Amino acid sequence: MQTVLAIDPDADFLQWVSKHLTASDVRVIGATNADQGFAVFQQEKPDIVLSELQLQPVTGMELLRRIRQTDPNALVILNTGFPPTNAVIEAMKHGAYEFLRKEALSYELRPVVEDALKTRESMRTTAVVVPLLDNLQQSIIGQSPAMQGVFKLIGRASRSTAPVLITGESGCGKEVVARAIHRFSARQHKEFVAINCAAIPENLLESELFGHEKGSFTGAVALRVGRFEQCDGGTLFLDEIGDMPLPVQSKILRVLQEGEFSRVGGNQTLRTDVRILAATNRPLEQDVETNRFREDLFYRLNVIRIHIPPLRERHEDVLPLANFFLQRLAREHRLPPHRLSEEAIRHLEDHHWPGNVRELENTLARACVLATADVLLPKDIPLGSAQLSRPGAGSPPLPAVDETAPATGSQTQANLNAIARTLLDDLIQSPGRPILAELENQLVLQAYEHTGQQTAAAAKLLGLTPALMAKKLKAAQSAP
Repeated sequence: MQTVLAIDPDADFLQWVSKHLTASDVRVIGATNADQGFAVFQQEKPDIVLSELQLQPVTGMELLRRIRQTDPNALVILNTGFPPTNAVIEAMKHGAYEFLRKEALSYELRPVVEDALKTRESMRTTAVVVPLLDNLQQSIIGQSPAMQGVFKLIGRASRSTAPVLITGESGCGKEVVARAIHRFSARQHKEFVAINCAAIPENLLESELFGHEKGSFTGAVALRVGRFEQCDGGTLFLDEIGDMPLPVQSKILRVLQEGEFSRVGGNQTLRTDVRILAATNRPLEQDVETNRFREDLFYRLNVIRIHIPPLRERHEDVLPLANFFLQRLAREHRLPPHRLSEEAIRHLEDHHWPGNVRELENTLARACVLATADVLLPKDIPLGSAQLSRPGAGSPPLPAVDETAPATGSQTQANLNAIARTLLDDLIQSPGRPILAELENQLVLQAYEHTGQQTAAAAKLLGLTPALMAKKLKAAQSAP
């Protein structure tokens, strides 16, 4: 018979768990505090421990540490109402089997326990030892089930030094996740270096990463230490790795395989101990098929994969993120924090957020600067293309397009025709208006925002040189 130890200060809850889980081959033992629970654990050696996070005289987190120190293979399921982000990450970091929200136990508890019992049966013949790490620090924000899953993966990934591939749309927080992995890892006291592969010209990226010898090329007037040397023992985050040139990809692969590299123009082989975290908003599997990305490098990076869902798929995260940004803005400007009215909250939660978390942050920053009161109303928070409009510009709204439709040539042409017709109708009403210049300015500004205010990436998106993009951006930003 298999045994489940349930620890919770609420006797009624323990009774519910017993009725919910007890079966012919499963028995449930209850305990009402951490010390009693630990004593029962040592005496009964249960197959699974189900523990509330809020316990006395020590927390469920401390009880988890004690249990896992006593038995590194113990399966502990923590639960509480609305668990804080850091608690979820720390629990997974210290080897918790699962972390459940109490309000979801009625339909989640039984399948999770059944899965854990199957795992226990498998572990009777195969022991899996999970190392313990310490030093909890504040991390990222999110209450949605999707982000709870991301937090669990961060906690598990932080226990190893394996490469991690972080995927998701632009602006969804890939670098924030990378920093959280580093912050919770054993390398947290070493360097964390972030490189945007799309923002550095191809001829400079190799030197940026690996360094160069004096005189190795025109302008190399002194020896330069690259990022791999700089963060030896730490973590290197390669953002937008899908835009990395193929020659540089081969050198990255060598570092992953051998831990070795050479500076540009150098003959000396250098060794480094760097954990690589990579991120992309591109479909790398398709790039591998079209030979734009090395297949062997893809599989080396794709050891642990964390996908961050877009903000439009987790609207329950909008309010906690908004409150966080408002508090941070108040702290930075040394002002009382702005508050959101109920209508403003609904206004934010109903928005599609094509620019994801970055768009939300920029929207609130703009609203705080322009607001005339401490309470933000919907009128104080312009959304979508309205953010880029200027008072008095009178730019006509663009016709709606079907964003779910495939981007076929005929669909694109139909959308362009509709936009052109709308603009022409407006021009008929206002002859002589510089409509083409206004359209170009809007397109340049939106590309700049979409790429996270990265001029080089926006230039690539629009098919412009970085210099021309910078010139057009300056003109657009200074337009009346």
